[in-house]
Amino acid sequence: MTDLDLLVLGGGTAGLVSAVVAGGLGARVALVERDRTGGECLWTGCVPSKALIEAADLAQRMRRADRVGLTPVEPEVDLADVMAHVRAAQRAIEPHDAPERVRAAGAEVISDEATFVGPRRVRLAADGREVTARCVLVSVGSEPAMPPVPGLADADPLTSDTVWGLTTLPPRLLVLGGGPVGCELGQAFARLGSEVTLVERAPRLLAREDPEVGELIAARLRDEGVDVRTGTALTEVTGGGPWRARVEGARPGRIDTDRVLVAGGRRPRTAGLGLRAAGVALTDRGAIRVDARMRTSAPGVYAAGDVTGVLPFTHVAAHQAATATLNALFLLPRHVRYLSMPYAVFTDPEVARVGLGASQARNRWGGRAVVTRLDLAEVDRAVAAGRTDGWASLVADPAGRLVGATVVAPAAGEVIGELAALIARRGRLTELYRTVHPYPTYALAAVDAVGEHLQRRLLTPATRRLTRPLLTALRAAARTS
Repeated sequence: MTDLDLLVLGGGTAGLVSAVVAGGLGARVALVERDRTGGECLWTGCVPSKALIEAADLAQRMRRADRVGLTPVEPEVDLADVMAHVRAAQRAIEPHDAPERVRAAGAEVISDEATFVGPRRVRLAADGREVTARCVLVSVGSEPAMPPVPGLADADPLTSDTVWGLTTLPPRLLVLGGGPVGCELGQAFARLGSEVTLVERAPRLLAREDPEVGELIAARLRDEGVDVRTGTALTEVTGGGPWRARVEGARPGRIDTDRVLVAGGRRPRTAGLGLRAAGVALTDRGAIRVDARMRTSAPGVYAAGDVTGVLPFTHVAAHQAATATLNALFLLPRHVRYLSMPYAVFTDPEVARVGLGASQARNRWGGRAVVTRLDLAEVDRAVAAGRTDGWASLVADPAGRLVGATVVAPAAGEVIGELAALIARRGRLTELYRTVHPYPTYALAAVDAVGEHLQRRLLTPATRRLTRPLLTALRAAARTS
């Protein structure tokens, strides 16, 4: 096989998008996947976690039904049944990521493992066959990072890859990591009935976000019974199930637990690919170094998805892959622009962000940066639902163009898309305000935040001094007409 236009390594989101796009455009393309297509998103990430979170959310709403005037009920949770729901969701979505769909688009699917043996040339493990292509896209994803804590490996720790094999709810669960995965899964298991302790080395949860975001999520988790310990590090695990975890930091001591879930991040899966033989350079963190066109240091070799270490989200991987594929096949200069790239953390409330934060904008423009915010307590939909924890914060440049937004609210992930689109087209705050939105919705948090800003700027004594003479003249003209 020596006359391929594109060889794709890895059948996760990025690889699937690339193969389908390239095949659909008439390219000769082959996708090599060593396991099953669908990748982390379908099998261990987005799909199973959101199915689990949905079950946990319903359990919590049953438990807190008095918030809307109903009698609360403690749900009976059988984790085996919940996991059956998770697997049903995966089965329903699996056809979208199946090899048959890739083949239908005109691409070949090879079930094997590939290793670079030279520039744009790989060797397949099964039969030693070598495959070359005009271009190669590396999209082999990532794997859970395991901290080197004494005794941790003996505890058979769960990860975001393996937790889906549970069928019995752990009575006590220690979650290591207060990033998006740790917060999502920690909250979900607490709502399903586990006694959860969440340990985070950093001084706050969700360290990528503004401090206030992490503080709100920590407060919500504690309100739901999670023992949140920030500024705390795991130093040792002993015992034989139950396990004893030693921690140091803000709250040193011992934590007794039945299972440990490691959710402290993922690392690019670059080991064993033979990238040196291909001339592909890595970053200090082991990710493939790419430019804005998704090119690596090796001519004709591109990379996309988690293996690049850039914003490890499914939608980012898909966009990177589509851009890389068109650039590779047709030598285009298309760039991936991350300012308008949104993401969401599916805690309750959800946290969604795009673009610059307030502090970043003020560092760039000083007092000329525009920052406006509205708390959910001022949003009618949130008040009616009894879900007023959160806010919408919008950031604009001195010309009033939206450059960033943070939404902390139910359905924040749905709201952020409109704001990302506005940033992508360099739209102004006034465009959002002039667009009529349905009432009552959570999206009005962002719209009304702009309204508050415009009122402060326009409805002033100076404005009234200008409009009153005009209104007086118009009244006089009306009397004489």
